[in-house]
Amino acid sequence: MAAQAAFVASWLVATSWQGPRYSSLAHTISDMYAVTAPGGMFLVVVFTLCGAATIGFALRSVWPTLRTGGWAAVVGSGLLVLSIVGLGNLLSAGERLACRMADPECTATRQLSNTGGQLDNIISSAGVLLLIIAGFFLAAAMRRIPGWQAWSWPTRWTTILILGFAVATVLTQQAGLGGLFERSIAVTGAVALAVFAGGILRRA
Repeated sequence: MAAQAAFVASWLVATSWQGPRYSSLAHTISDMYAVTAPGGMFLVVVFTLCGAATIGFALRSVWPTLRTGGWAAVVGSGLLVLSIVGLGNLLSAGERLACRMADPECTATRQLSNTGGQLDNIISSAGVLLLIIAGFFLAAAMRRIPGWQAWSWPTRWTTILILGFAVATVLTQQAGLGGLFERSIAVTGAVALAVFAGGILRRA
């Protein structure tokens, strides 16, 4: 729960020192810890710790709690580990873009010209997809467990909402709203995980 709060708070705070050319509506969170970003290592450290905490949560809390839900719980927990909120954040140090779109002369091609940019492009896209798939599997596991059945449909609808934001992120890139919908994914995922953690904590 603390990790999800720290994750959201960190990039909200980091927006304040990105300069006037940076736009939260158009530019990604990844831009804020690009190689050329001011104070980029702050987000790298926070994201890495939050990713480690989320992986620990998936392995030590989610899987033991939902394991009576069968193979869906195994797959869902595993995909949560590999998703953008788990492994994606854990590997932030290796996913630093070459430059920010807010930087003069930075282009989409130049931004992905280094290894970090290429990794960010692959891991971020795949990580969001894995988070969505994990949500559906976890919802299926909850449906099979007494005491968690009431969580199944809210989990499924939250996952559908994240899917909608993901599609909107792609479709609105040219309109300059990709950053807004990416942040919507980040906030929705963090809130959902924090609420899930609270539910597990109450049953512990």
